[in-house]
Amino acid sequence: MLNALWLGFFMVAAVAAGVQWLALGDADVFARLIASLFSMAELSVQLMLLLFGTLTLWMGFLRIAEDAGLIRILARLLGPLFTRLMPEVPAGHPALGLITLNYAANALGLDNAATPIGLRAMRALQTLNPHPESATNAQILFLVLNASSLTLLPVTIFMYRVQQGAADPTLVFLPILLATSASTLAGLISVALVQRLRLIDPVVLAWLGGTALVLGSFMALLASLGATAVAALSSLLGNLVLFGLLVVFLLAGLWRRIPVYESFIAGAREGFDVCKDLLPYLVAMLCAVGVLRASGALDGMLDAIRWLTQMAGLDTRFVDALPTALVKPFSGSAARAMMIETMQHFGPDSFPALLSATIQGSTETTFYVLAVYFGAVGVQRVRHAVGCALLADLAGVLAAIGVCYWFFG
Repeated sequence: MLNALWLGFFMVAAVAAGVQWLALGDADVFARLIASLFSMAELSVQLMLLLFGTLTLWMGFLRIAEDAGLIRILARLLGPLFTRLMPEVPAGHPALGLITLNYAANALGLDNAATPIGLRAMRALQTLNPHPESATNAQILFLVLNASSLTLLPVTIFMYRVQQGAADPTLVFLPILLATSASTLAGLISVALVQRLRLIDPVVLAWLGGTALVLGSFMALLASLGATAVAALSSLLGNLVLFGLLVVFLLAGLWRRIPVYESFIAGAREGFDVCKDLLPYLVAMLCAVGVLRASGALDGMLDAIRWLTQMAGLDTRFVDALPTALVKPFSGSAARAMMIETMQHFGPDSFPALLSATIQGSTETTFYVLAVYFGAVGVQRVRHAVGCALLADLAGVLAAIGVCYWFFG
């Protein structure tokens, strides 16, 4: 899938450039293509320098939390919920703890750390599968919730906004929180309807009701504020939650008498190892997106969508952020490249860039997750997983558009 997408970007760019040259007489289009390749390759290296520092930093603090037992506490806390949502998984089964760890890593925005844990969780669920070639209900629910991208602390989004010169990197904290909650809720409800799960259960209702109460209170508070105050609150909460979480990790390590410095170094080494292999993928996707934009193909597609939006009498500012939404189900690296390119093209604090970042933080690479997670255990019949996951993606995109008009419109 990723191979076809990457090759398709270049082929579409080549066709569009040929049209620009032969039909419109624009011979400079090829110079723009080459210039875009070199500029995007340079940008990839600049991003990697920041990524090395950020990922090693966060993985170091996460290791402190793990050594201090905070992750195990989280697993015990969420265990009763998952045993009801996945009734075929026995209480205390190792898969439940791994699933909780995976969601915790995703919630903290640590995609690269979440994937290895998620693969271990999928393998543990496969040991309970009576028909190994067909996905079980528990595996589908796990995958759809994973693909719904419940991100409570989008660290990587903040990092890219820092790199692109955003005045306040955490400005999108609350928009992402609201949009990703809509995505996850849509995924959960769709799976529950298909699998006929009993959501009318005291534990499930307590979790869902508590979450809805918190989000509802947030939205009621936001509705009473002006646009400037909403932006200021989003910034304050983003920075406060991020720094407060790090302080909690350190205090927990101190209380448990963990050598926090040594623990941090061990985790940072893991982050460095994860990060060093990402540069080729980043170069590949940023260059592909760069030539797509330079050829005029991307602008042509967006102009067509913008025209249809105008004909419907709707505001068209969201259209410039749609490239991120269109490629996100297929490739996270391509969507990340689209987001970065949108920031560069319009400015990191423009409406399209803010919406693109919100979409990036509230949706997931559905087809990539399907291929990797089910492929790792040999599942070939995915049943209703694709439909439910795509529905969650659609809910996330629509919620992101609505929330960004509310916050930044």
